[in-house]
Amino acid sequence: MFSYNTSSRLLAVICLACSCLLVERSIGIVNAQSYTSARLADGFDYPVGKPDADGYYVYRGFTQNGHLGEDWNGDGGGNSDEGDPIYSIANGIVVFSEDYKAGWGNVVIIRHAYRGKSGQIEFVDSLYGHLKVRSVQLGQQVFRGQTVGTMGRGPYRMYTAHLHFEIRKDLRVGMHRDFYPKTYTTYHSPRTFIEAHRRLRFENRLMRVPINTFLRSNPNKVFTDVIEVPEKMIGSTVRPEVPEELVEVIEAEADVTAATPEKTKSFFEKLFGN
Repeated sequence: MFSYNTSSRLLAVICLACSCLLVERSIGIVNAQSYTSARLADGFDYPVGKPDADGYYVYRGFTQNGHLGEDWNGDGGGNSDEGDPIYSIANGIVVFSEDYKAGWGNVVIIRHAYRGKSGQIEFVDSLYGHLKVRSVQLGQQVFRGQTVGTMGRGPYRMYTAHLHFEIRKDLRVGMHRDFYPKTYTTYHSPRTFIEAHRRLRFENRLMRVPINTFLRSNPNKVFTDVIEVPEKMIGSTVRPEVPEELVEVIEAEADVTAATPEKTKSFFEKLFGN
């Protein structure tokens, strides 16, 4: 029979484990990744003044650990470009389309599949921020040069009209940029990437594209203790260490001898005593 203190400790451990599982399932780290089909990109153009950005210039460029995209303005200056069309840089599928506010306003993110120089299929996300209006919705297939929105001034018209434009390598970023390296491991310099991929081999085919990859919560706020896991020896099975008291209960439950009144007690009656 267990002591009251031992039973209480075991109950606390079980409750804590269940609570952690429920919390993990409720907040999640990322959405459950799934797949859809999207047309393979046959090249990349500029998001303004299609296809070559005629009539526009980059007011603020890309810098690692700084400005993670490019700010595009019309040659007319000021707010003369407000309402100008913004175009998808390539074929793809819309994986985000919301009024995100929080300094962003209307944002569209499009995922593109393309054949890289190695011959393998690669993926990038293009982000279009501070839009006045959005012309596409989540899950929509888009084509190179298709209008995805218009140039805006951000939430509450807080900026001079411009397009904030990014190209990401890491498909998990979404709207949580602070959780990932602000370097070339996560981002492309937009103009450099576009110029390197202006024309790609035309392949009239749909590709399997991962979706639901964005971060849902801050992983830095989820703390767990470090657990020492023994190395698995060849030919052996590694099992976690189980408290001696619990081993006795498990072994008793596994005993297939004739039933007795004691045997018919529930697992928890025997675990925590009468």
